[in-house]
Amino acid sequence: MKAVYPFAAIVGQDDLKLALLIAAVDQGVGGVLVFGDRGTGKSTAVRALADLLPKRPVVEGCAFNCAPKNPAGLCGRCAPAAKTARSAALKTRQAPMPVVDLPLGATEDRVVGALDIERALTTGEKAFEPGLLARAHGGFLYIDEVNLLEDHLVDLLLDVTASGLNVVEREGLSVRHPARFVLVGSGNPEEGELRPQLLDRFGLSVDVKTPTDAPTRIEVVRRRDAFDRDADEFTQRWSRENMKIRKRVAAARDAIASVDTPPAAIERAVEICMAVGSDGLRGELTLIRAARAAAALEGDEAVADKHLRKVAPFALRHRLRRNVLDEVDSGVRVERALAGVFGA
Repeated sequence: MKAVYPFAAIVGQDDLKLALLIAAVDQGVGGVLVFGDRGTGKSTAVRALADLLPKRPVVEGCAFNCAPKNPAGLCGRCAPAAKTARSAALKTRQAPMPVVDLPLGATEDRVVGALDIERALTTGEKAFEPGLLARAHGGFLYIDEVNLLEDHLVDLLLDVTASGLNVVEREGLSVRHPARFVLVGSGNPEEGELRPQLLDRFGLSVDVKTPTDAPTRIEVVRRRDAFDRDADEFTQRWSRENMKIRKRVAAARDAIASVDTPPAAIERAVEICMAVGSDGLRGELTLIRAARAAAALEGDEAVADKHLRKVAPFALRHRLRRNVLDEVDSGVRVERALAGVFGA
């Protein structure tokens, strides 16, 4: 198994790390879009996230990773079993939180699933072979260079993320199974823009830039070189720091339901969104959820201005109305609006 670079060892990129941790604490935030220069650790951070996520209970033998705690989201095989079992719980096992890569060249059959040809030829039985969406259910679906994804796969993802279901009808098969996952995408904006419909599906957006100071760049190179030379020793050296972050995420997950969202916080969120001129009302909803997750990560009992201000750039920079005559970066526009709202 290939070693994964430790999340705790990533130098800088605080916005990226916070956005990913927020998505790990509350998967309902809606995913993370990471745009920036090549070689700035985007893919490294996403893959390192997988090592921080706690294991979860899934129904044993289920190809779709059904979670027994969510009866409404069970597949066609598990739902009848849950009903007949009545009070008896489905047999479960602890499984790692999936982080599944969706390659740019993936076929539609590989993504949604298709007829199991080998089984059909050997036994004559029509059986469904689950795709990447089934593997990602309950976890994370990662798309590198998401802005280069083919249009038919974009349309497919839009349908699935909106409904939470994957429906496959082909070769005499009719299968539908739950497919709820956190969408994480990365890319370089110089290589093309993301379709607005898919852009809106991401809850948070982060811009990642190349470090401009020599000490930071030296530390990045030093750590990466140490990892490449001896991945096991490097990983062991950072295991304690990684464990601290893992415990912090687990504690935040347990505490988030009790984090209070006072009326003043909701009013402030609306004020911020109106100040930046964000499209729709999804900005307010995402801003509140992200701020609540940030509060849980910090061990605070209620959402406050400091949490809203911290996550507002992530939640709103990709929701601004575009003005072709305005050359100011969207992140700068959000910061200006925040300065006006908070008076600093």
